[in-house]
Amino acid sequence: MISYLDFEKPVAQLEERIAQLRNVNALHDVDVAQEIARLEAKSTELLASTYASLTPWQKTQVARHPQRPHFRDYVAHAFSDFMPLGGDRLYGDDLAIMGGFARLNGRRVMLIGHEKGNDTQSRIKHNFGMGKPEGYRKAIRLMELAGRFGLPVVTLVDTSGAFPGIEAEERGQAEAIARSTEACLALPVPMIAAIVGEGGSGGAVALASANRVLMMEHAVYSVISPEGCASILWRTSEKAADAAQAMKVTAQHLKRDNVIDRIVKEPLGGAQRDAVAAARMLGDALTEELDGLSAKTGEQLIAVREERFLAIGG
Repeated sequence: MISYLDFEKPVAQLEERIAQLRNVNALHDVDVAQEIARLEAKSTELLASTYASLTPWQKTQVARHPQRPHFRDYVAHAFSDFMPLGGDRLYGDDLAIMGGFARLNGRRVMLIGHEKGNDTQSRIKHNFGMGKPEGYRKAIRLMELAGRFGLPVVTLVDTSGAFPGIEAEERGQAEAIARSTEACLALPVPMIAAIVGEGGSGGAVALASANRVLMMEHAVYSVISPEGCASILWRTSEKAADAAQAMKVTAQHLKRDNVIDRIVKEPLGGAQRDAVAAARMLGDALTEELDGLSAKTGEQLIAVREERFLAIGG
């Protein structure tokens, strides 16, 4: 069953009518194929026009969609031979950030990313994708391992932000995020980051300081959530839509401002409607970007990466 967002209600009504007609056709052997085809065409057209004119706040809702694919979905459909590696060798294993060896279209890579979970139990298990210090230190360990073995690093970013709890602060959350960002910038191997859902605050940047930064078409990327920004500026989260508009959180805004390098198309209606197709689109884009970086030396990769981020806002 598809979970519809508020602005998708007209599409939901059409698709509900289509489902009813199919049920009538199956139970009573009534020929309604022509009417079903007409409604399907109308539904596709409405869905396309709706998603072509989404506001930043609506894109934020899409990026947070409960059925949107996460790290494990992309592993299943875009990568192969995934071998997870756990633990930071200091404290424990943080399941909000996962990683390990994998193959992308035959190429060996180190894959790291946020996992939010897809139901109540798994979301609690993965802490809703909010990494703790041990998660970022695990990412550092895996990046250093990739550098040692000459493997490209691919990161899939999808977090509302690093975990803000007191235990995370006690274990050095800010220092872990800073060290992870530093490890990204110092990598002697190609690094590609993809914002696949939410890219929130330093928790995202810590895995996204890459040679090339990609964003899924309906993902968002910002220094703070729209609700958090609205609470600071207007003292109410009800202004979240205004904050999202002002912060320019969408892939289209960020590409124009050279914060990201490439927008990856999603299936019509968002990645949540076809996780397999979305994963394949992302996998192809990642492969192209890695091909483009494969000839560069370690020194060149580091220099280009530093120049890229120093140029932002210039």
